[in-house]
Amino acid sequence: MSIAAFFRPDHVRYEGVRPINIYVLRVFYFLILVFVGSDSWTAIINHEGPWDHVRAVAFCAWATYSTMSVLGLIHPLKMLPIMMFTIGYKTLWLIVVAYPLWRDNALAGSPAEAMTRVFLWTPVLFIAVPWGYVIRNYVMWSKRN
Repeated sequence: MSIAAFFRPDHVRYEGVRPINIYVLRVFYFLILVFVGSDSWTAIINHEGPWDHVRAVAFCAWATYSTMSVLGLIHPLKMLPIMMFTIGYKTLWLIVVAYPLWRDNALAGSPAEAMTRVFLWTPVLFIAVPWGYVIRNYVMWSKRN
């Protein structure tokens, strides 16, 4: 396979999506599995005593989300809702939490600073997602439905 083939839509294997998008998506599913999964599952397994119910929901959601990313490694296009969820919650968090702190010069040194640094990479996810495929399969009504 030539380098140029990575950037041409593949109608046979990937429903018109470029192979480069498929490989980048798999990298992100893997990163979700490793980083979110290790943090969330470690917190769940090592937790002692009663849980704060809101904190427990967050860790359970992250653990489930990271575990489902295994399916994204196998079926990257079918699991695009995971990537859209990731883009959605990180973008919303940046707008609702980080931006007001930054605007008020209170972000540096705050508990939100480290998470903001991680979430600022969200635009890379926008580039990785094959938006034409998303629109064709998740937004528009197809003749099959």
